[in-house]
Amino acid sequence: MQDFMIMEWVALAAICAATAFLAVTLLSRRGTNASLGPSSSVDAVWIFDGSELLDATREASEIFGQPQGSDDWSDLRDKLVPGFPGFPTSPSLVKASGQIIAPGSGLRDAKEVVCEWIDGITRVQMRNQPVRKSKGIGRAPRSDSEELRTLRVAINNAYYPVWRVDDDGSVSWFNTAYETLCMTVQGQKPGPDTGLFASQNEPPIPTKRARRSLTVPETGQKLWFDVSVVQTDAGTLCYAVNVNAVVEAEAAQRSFVQTLAKTFAQLSTGLAIFDRNRQLVLFNPALIDLTALPADFLSARPTLLSFFDRLRDQKMMPEPKNYGSWRDQMADLVEAAASGRYQETWSLPSGSVYSVSGRPHPDGAVAFLIEDITAEITLTRRFRSDLELGQAILDKIDDAIAVFSMEGNLTFSNKAYQKLWNVDPEKSFAQTGVLDAIRVWQEKCMATPVWGDIRDFVLIQENRAEWWAKIALTSGEVLICSIHPIHSGSTLINFSRSAAAPAPIREPALELNAD
Repeated sequence: MQDFMIMEWVALAAICAATAFLAVTLLSRRGTNASLGPSSSVDAVWIFDGSELLDATREASEIFGQPQGSDDWSDLRDKLVPGFPGFPTSPSLVKASGQIIAPGSGLRDAKEVVCEWIDGITRVQMRNQPVRKSKGIGRAPRSDSEELRTLRVAINNAYYPVWRVDDDGSVSWFNTAYETLCMTVQGQKPGPDTGLFASQNEPPIPTKRARRSLTVPETGQKLWFDVSVVQTDAGTLCYAVNVNAVVEAEAAQRSFVQTLAKTFAQLSTGLAIFDRNRQLVLFNPALIDLTALPADFLSARPTLLSFFDRLRDQKMMPEPKNYGSWRDQMADLVEAAASGRYQETWSLPSGSVYSVSGRPHPDGAVAFLIEDITAEITLTRRFRSDLELGQAILDKIDDAIAVFSMEGNLTFSNKAYQKLWNVDPEKSFAQTGVLDAIRVWQEKCMATPVWGDIRDFVLIQENRAEWWAKIALTSGEVLICSIHPIHSGSTLINFSRSAAAPAPIREPALELNAD
């Protein structure tokens, strides 16, 4: 019985000891949590009653050290404010807001100081910044201070000047590119009154964009910028983008267009360019002279169909055979011009002749070229008429005549020649050479060395003096063959049946049967 009681006392003592140990452990943890908060046990915590420091953790004591005066809050603020610029100046600010969080300015060790008002006690805790969710997709989470530092680095490393203008027109903030530009143009660092662009002193508006230029004093070079102005609650933000390349390209384009315009103005060929909407966008003075269309009509940018309708009304194009299919003809004309297949010769009622061609241009545009070829056509017709007249005259001559060029090709023959040798060179696709002609002559003549002399006379172009020789046909008829050098190295050969032979100028080297 006694042993049983002893065992009960031992068990009771063990239970009491375990309960005491558990209570101490729970109270210890509770006290730790009350001092350090939800963060890890390495956070530094200070407890203040007003400005007086009541307690601090070991980590906090290592940071703060020993207070140097009665105002412990001011000493702690002096210690923390370089790394935490937002640390409150007095506990009263914490009491008014309930909680103040001062983010650190460092990026590698991102920390923050949390000041809380708890039942008349101010609790200050230095802890690691909690990871906040990022609004962007695929972007690593970051703290507000880290994002602020990133934005500062991004703005200061931007190639474009950015600055802020207050309502009174003074420059209150700028980035590194603005400072560099100010040093280049003005030779001094920017200040509130050293504005670069005149537009910054104008009344701010919600959005504005204008092109401004700055001149470098040393070189006289102009720097061009597109300046955008955006009004915000913090002031007017200005952005300047360097557009020197754009300005130079525009100047080169204007110069090129002016050069083309001057060139087109000197052309005798009429030019009309229609854009992808088939409206006239460019024409030259020659078009007015050739088409007799008024300048005000062309300057009004008529459509392509209106342009050709007006040409038809002015009788400056051939009359259509069927007015009902006029639109279809114009559609076919535009389609052919867009593919570069339109080429026609217009014979006008006035007697003039125009050559009209259509050519495709970039971006769906179409160009029409109108050229007056009346003089060329008239000259060609006159030349063809002269040739026909000469041919008709020579065809009336009884002598057989053949003309060979310097290269030895047969260029002309009359009907007497064709009848004598029973050939028609006009019906042959290939050119007839002097050797081909000699073969025909040899077949119908007795053997004679005259043919070799004729060949040499035509091809070698030596000893260009007139001469003649007798040749005999296989039928026994004797012909007088006379050879005459004519213009441009050509040679005229005449076969005559005349009984009375002319006085010989030169006998062939080996004449057979001179009698």
